[in-house]
Amino acid sequence: MRDTPLARTLKDIIQRDGAMPIATYMSHCHWDPEHGYYASKSVIGRDGDFITASEISQTFGELIGLWSAVVWQQVLAAPSTLTLVEYGPGRGTLMRDALRATRVVPGFQAATRVHLVEMSETFREAQTALLANAGVPITWGQSLAGFAAPAIIIANEFLDSWPASQWIKTPQGWGERAIGLDANGDLTFTILNSVSQNANIDRDYPDAQPGAVVEMLDYARFARALRAVANQGPLAALIIDYGHTLGSSGDTLQALRGHAYESPLASPGEADLTTHVNFFALATALHGVGLALDGPVTQTEFLGSLGIIERASRLMAANPARSGEIEAGVARLLAPNGMGTRFKVLGVRSADLPALPGFIAAT
Repeated sequence: MRDTPLARTLKDIIQRDGAMPIATYMSHCHWDPEHGYYASKSVIGRDGDFITASEISQTFGELIGLWSAVVWQQVLAAPSTLTLVEYGPGRGTLMRDALRATRVVPGFQAATRVHLVEMSETFREAQTALLANAGVPITWGQSLAGFAAPAIIIANEFLDSWPASQWIKTPQGWGERAIGLDANGDLTFTILNSVSQNANIDRDYPDAQPGAVVEMLDYARFARALRAVANQGPLAALIIDYGHTLGSSGDTLQALRGHAYESPLASPGEADLTTHVNFFALATALHGVGLALDGPVTQTEFLGSLGIIERASRLMAANPARSGEIEAGVARLLAPNGMGTRFKVLGVRSADLPALPGFIAAT
């Protein structure tokens, strides 16, 4: 383990206050004002720690943009104003490619204003520079619901970085996993002394054996935010992330630094911490607030239905010098047992709207 500046801070906090829950640890690692991973670092891309689909191939963002334009036309009936929102837009690459592709759609950009939900000042500066010539009004905010409807929301690799709690089955009941200190004063996984009487865990995992781990994320908060937007007017949202579709248990907490996996305790504040999205729990929360759902489907199914192969072929024909790069990027997005199947896509919409494109044939 590396004795990072944040590691020293966390050790002091634990020494003073006792072990901290996993969710609290993730929050410190991501958003500590001085040493947090997202607070001050540019972490995306080949020179960073991880790479997103939009950084792998421009076709990804272009197809998301064209999908948004079709939703505006056919699902929302081409309203005169539209808020195109992205949660956690990274460097702004997806939105740049999306807006470039939609220039060919009559009326779309004239109706559109972009709103980026971003907590990181470093990322916001990168987005400002990259989208300087976007051709549409752009605003920024930190609230999941701080904008007007009609709205289309894109959330690509957003929920995986939300702080998640973990619960482990013990002979005494469900105890919350936490980060404490071992005999040498190093960070270690432990279990809080208090045992939860959380009936939901027993109900959802009645056959769990000692040692079983269940992860929980505040999907209800996310669902309430989308419901608040839908209360103002028509809403369509696209959620893309890696995760599973069954309500299964297990420890998926992972850390990525320099495009390589390491222990989540190895480099606090200097590695990307994520968990897999539980699409079953997410869909349950969204359905519970009255929103309609399409999918989830795999990323391969969704991008295939949008015509990614055909679009890549046209792009390769127009840019023969980059044909190998374009082909490799698309192959990575669609790879079986890789991004193509590990990533799932969920459509969310106001209950009175018709099914969203990209899901109709698969549902």
